[in-house]
Amino acid sequence: MAGGFTLTSPDAKDGGTLSEQQVSNVFGCTGGNRSPALEWSGAPADTKSFVVSLYDMDAPTGSGFWHWVMFDIPADVHKLDVGITADKGAPQGAIQSRADAGVPAYLGACPPPGQKHRYVFTVTALKVDKLPLDSSASGALIGFMGNANALAKATITTTYGR
Repeated sequence: MAGGFTLTSPDAKDGGTLSEQQVSNVFGCTGGNRSPALEWSGAPADTKSFVVSLYDMDAPTGSGFWHWVMFDIPADVHKLDVGITADKGAPQGAIQSRADAGVPAYLGACPPPGQKHRYVFTVTALKVDKLPLDSSASGALIGFMGNANALAKATITTTYGR
């Protein structure tokens, strides 16, 4: 994958702890449930679209937990604003999937009490304009199709515990 492709955020620092604004407001958590602002640069010149995801690799499910997946983000988009919801703020043409929470929107971190989890924000540059999927696609399926069409990836890994 391309070495110059980077992902940054004023709200989620690589190696840092998520703020209460990025924490869920359901499942016993009382955070702001606001998606962080994300910005990426250095994508390969032949990028045709992007996938953005948030994955909890430590969720006690046997398969992790997809907190947020957005795909078919146009190649000329290089940032997402803070606070994207199911019906506001996504780039024109982008699709948010239901992910593992069952709704097509961001769901903030909320590990079980007494646990600290790792949360990985990933932007994947794709060689295709669109994935042959819709908003009902699972995070795993979008990940599979995204990886099959990936040119490069950039990540931020954060933690949150309670």
